[in-house]
Amino acid sequence: MIPLVIRGGLVFTQNAAREVVTADVLVKDGKIAAIGENLPADGAVKAIDARGLFVVPGFVQAHIHLTQTLCRGLADDRELLPWLKDRIWPLEAAHSAETSHTAARVGIAELLTTGTTTILDMGTTQHHDAIFEAARDMGLRYYGGKALMDQGEGAPKELLEDTDTALRTAEAQKQRWHDTSGGRVNFVYAPRFILSCTDALMRKVAERSRADRVLIHTHASENKGEIEVVKQITGHQNLRALHELGCLHAGTVVAHGVWIDESEEACLVASGAAICHCPGSNLKLASGVADVPRLLKKGVRVGLGADGAACDNTLDQRVEMRLAALLHRLQHGPTGLSAQAVLDLATIGGAAALGIAHAIGSLEPGKRADIVCLDPGFALPSPDPVSALVHGATAANVRHVFVDGIARVSDGELLDVSLPALMADAARDQRRLVERARIAR
Repeated sequence: MIPLVIRGGLVFTQNAAREVVTADVLVKDGKIAAIGENLPADGAVKAIDARGLFVVPGFVQAHIHLTQTLCRGLADDRELLPWLKDRIWPLEAAHSAETSHTAARVGIAELLTTGTTTILDMGTTQHHDAIFEAARDMGLRYYGGKALMDQGEGAPKELLEDTDTALRTAEAQKQRWHDTSGGRVNFVYAPRFILSCTDALMRKVAERSRADRVLIHTHASENKGEIEVVKQITGHQNLRALHELGCLHAGTVVAHGVWIDESEEACLVASGAAICHCPGSNLKLASGVADVPRLLKKGVRVGLGADGAACDNTLDQRVEMRLAALLHRLQHGPTGLSAQAVLDLATIGGAAALGIAHAIGSLEPGKRADIVCLDPGFALPSPDPVSALVHGATAANVRHVFVDGIARVSDGELLDVSLPALMADAARDQRRLVERARIAR
């Protein structure tokens, strides 16, 4: 790999001191080799002129559903449980390997071109190999796995598997995909949520995730109606039920956590489990707003994510950053969640939630070269570059994106993918999903 030097940008290191410096970034063999002024680059080197640009760590999204990208606009104006039963589950059941692959490619294209380089993804129960293939081929740093569902009121039979089949197919997926593509593609266990998983399935996932040192990715405490049903079935609040089943530990990432009581907070703190905040999705589904400032004060690891195009309509991390920066001021005042705290959620915080902050999430020598260069545009002039990034910069201003030092977006253009052709495929395959699911558009 030819060494790369990104020259003269304003570098948001996200290191322990959160330094923002004008500097060069030297990349060798997929890692950051040095950060400093006028760095020498011996031998052949590719140079990027980043003067006037922000140079930031690639954004990390700790909760995504690539499989739902083709469901964009098809499930609007519903709360969570009707959203699932009336639209999302029928649409997921209608997926083929081909439509799943298209959904993943469209989602990854949007993620990369808006500056996200790492995701934690949950699929549906079928055809998840097609999503792994898209992530591998398009160069995204990917953690994900098929959804595990062995029960579910209102779930189509195509989405349900018996417990042993669900675990066996997940294990085969782990053997095929975990720690592949130079460590860039990884498998996780993804029990969808308590209402779609028997206790037996959840307990076995808990055992296997610990034994295999593989993440658990699930949903909990998203919606009041969901919480009431969980309480009726288990006798517990969501996170307490997960804790009793052994599913909360340092390798668990729970999406949402909107409605968490003090006993559940204690479960999070004791277990070391992480939460992914999804403000856009939680607003659109009218679920509520997770109390992120309170969770952070308790020492809970928190990441940030768009959830999916079916419940947010965008996968742009900058949208989630701005929402997170503004929403918490309603309850906690104008300093509720600072611009720096929000940038942390989107980068090093997300990496910490996934247990990979030693490798990504900041721009420091020795870490993987996941780097985004963006034009601040009208966000400047500003005396506070972090505020300018969080409150002012837009996705349209992304100029270059690198994953493991490999260019994935150059001069604003996604490399090696024809976007017009891809979007034509998306329109065709969305029509196929709608027809097979037999829902009205």
